[in-house]
Amino acid sequence: MSSIILENANVLDVVAGEMLGDRHVLVSDGTIAEISETPIRAETAERVDLGGRTLMPGLCDAHVHVTAAVANFPELERWSPFYVSARAGEILGDMLQRGFTTVRDAGGADWGLAKAVAEDFIAGPRLLYCGHALSQTGGHGDMRGPGEQTFEGCFCCAGLGRVCDGVDEMRRGAREEIRRGATHLKLMVSGGVSSPTDRITSTQFSEDEIRAAVEEAEAALIPVMAHAYTARAINRAIRCGVNSIEHGNLLDETSIPLFHEHGCVLVPTLSIYDSLAREGVEAGMPTDLNRKVFEVLDAGLVALEMAYRGGVTMVYGTDLLGIMHRHQLKEFALRSEIVPAADLIRAATCNAAELFAMSDRIGRVEEGLLADLIVVDGDPLADIGVLQDPENKVKAVMKEGRFYRNDLPG
Repeated sequence: MSSIILENANVLDVVAGEMLGDRHVLVSDGTIAEISETPIRAETAERVDLGGRTLMPGLCDAHVHVTAAVANFPELERWSPFYVSARAGEILGDMLQRGFTTVRDAGGADWGLAKAVAEDFIAGPRLLYCGHALSQTGGHGDMRGPGEQTFEGCFCCAGLGRVCDGVDEMRRGAREEIRRGATHLKLMVSGGVSSPTDRITSTQFSEDEIRAAVEEAEAALIPVMAHAYTARAINRAIRCGVNSIEHGNLLDETSIPLFHEHGCVLVPTLSIYDSLAREGVEAGMPTDLNRKVFEVLDAGLVALEMAYRGGVTMVYGTDLLGIMHRHQLKEFALRSEIVPAADLIRAATCNAAELFAMSDRIGRVEEGLLADLIVVDGDPLADIGVLQDPENKVKAVMKEGRFYRNDLPG
């Protein structure tokens, strides 16, 4: 791979939350080899003039469903896996063009899809995956309607969940996903919007079942993400050792100290509720299920403020489905009502990298890290809105030293 020098770059230090001013960055063999205040001498390197534009780490989304080309999971499970994969390729490509260079799938993506991205058969962000989320019978990952009597689990990329009941089945399910290369496990520990037979406020899995999955993940040295809405579901999961709480719209003051005590991270996903409220039925969500979103829509912002004021570490996530994937960057706008720009950017860069156990590889513009970089026209610290206009403001996207988008002049 040839070397590239990014000249006249205004580097964003996401940890300090400040612009470093004019820098020159040498990218070689997919990594950031040198950052200098003076021009870098390299005879054979390609030179790209950023013209003073912002150079920052590629964005991370910690909660995506790249195989969800429709907002109807029972329907999705009836699709051909080949068709699902083809549609996923389009979703992944669009994410990369928006500036996302690493995403964490929360149910559906598998080893094959991640390998296709890694080998560049699909142009997309680096893909972390759990395979199938673990769900109890009648839980958020069980997509059978009340009139269906049998369960034929779809363990291809079209399926969201794997049903497990009891400690032994939890261990078996966890081990099977780990065998398939899962980079993390996902547990459904409360009800949700898209599942047909549970209530959002229901608590799912016993503590013994949760601990069994956490123990298997710890043995495999991978983290656990837990879908949870209510404080009861959240608090149980944190005490059982999960690494992140997804959504968390109905948390309360009792949850805040537990996040700190156990080092747990919160991944709010405000954009999916905003999108479902506006166009969920159009996107394919059955009307009776889409009504459930209004139980948590307004609570999401309240929970975000409570968590932020309480000093809980938060990471960027969206959870979008179907045609709503196009709103992936709107999460910045929704959270900006509460959270300052510097913290929003950390959530989508260095905080996410730490949650992914990838701080030594991504999340910052530093020597020795992978060259996952985006060039932005404007200062996102002064105006977070520049990150929400990828067509006009995101001028270049680089992943591991290769440009996947370059709209820079010249």
